[in-house]
Amino acid sequence: MEPVATPAPAGALVVAVDGPGGSGKSTVAREVARRRGLRYLDTGAMYRAVTYLVLDSRVDVEDAEAVAEVADRAVLTIRTDPGQPGILADAVSVDEQIRTRAVTNAVSAVAAVPAVRRKLVAQQQRIIADSLADGGIVVEGRDIGAVVAPEAQVKVFLTASTEVRALRRSQQLGEKGMDDVARTLAELDRRDALDSGRAADPLAVADGAVVLDSTGLAVDQVVEPILALCREALAATR
Repeated sequence: MEPVATPAPAGALVVAVDGPGGSGKSTVAREVARRRGLRYLDTGAMYRAVTYLVLDSRVDVEDAEAVAEVADRAVLTIRTDPGQPGILADAVSVDEQIRTRAVTNAVSAVAAVPAVRRKLVAQQQRIIADSLADGGIVVEGRDIGAVVAPEAQVKVFLTASTEVRALRRSQQLGEKGMDDVARTLAELDRRDALDSGRAADPLAVADGAVVLDSTGLAVDQVVEPILALCREALAATR
């Protein structure tokens, strides 16, 4: 998909936070948005919401045409307050439903469908454009810096060791045993391969992105360098 520029007016800021699952994107992006007084967009939740609708419709996630039809009918409403983010699919809140293991394991297949990406990227770019009047937005996902907001003043690629990412994701799912972590690790490895190898907008470090490894770091130790990048980016525009 060809990048579409999203230039920000003076004083507005667009921050792109990309990275694989379990790298800490959501926690970090929301905190950066909260501290900077910006809006917040979790693009992964949008793909998860479509995936939930696909599974709920009993559509085969490998049937690209049928998946595209579900996505085309879907109406997604996004809440961009970092204090209370959320998503509605067809006017129904699906915040809990989209975080299940079933959705997590199916979302890469759904997100690989070009028609799904075209629709959701267009909506994401509209949300970003609308945010500029309010000062800007922090957007997290897997193709933000390269595709969704290539003109973002701040681009970060957040990563962590696969073991740490698996532990975080397992804890998010409410699991505690080592067998659960091992299972989650295998699933993350599979999803990483799918996201990095897909033809449409693969997971990759965008040009100009700063790579931050969150392994062993507290949230503040990741947030502070991003806030420093924000200050530098705004100073450069003055």
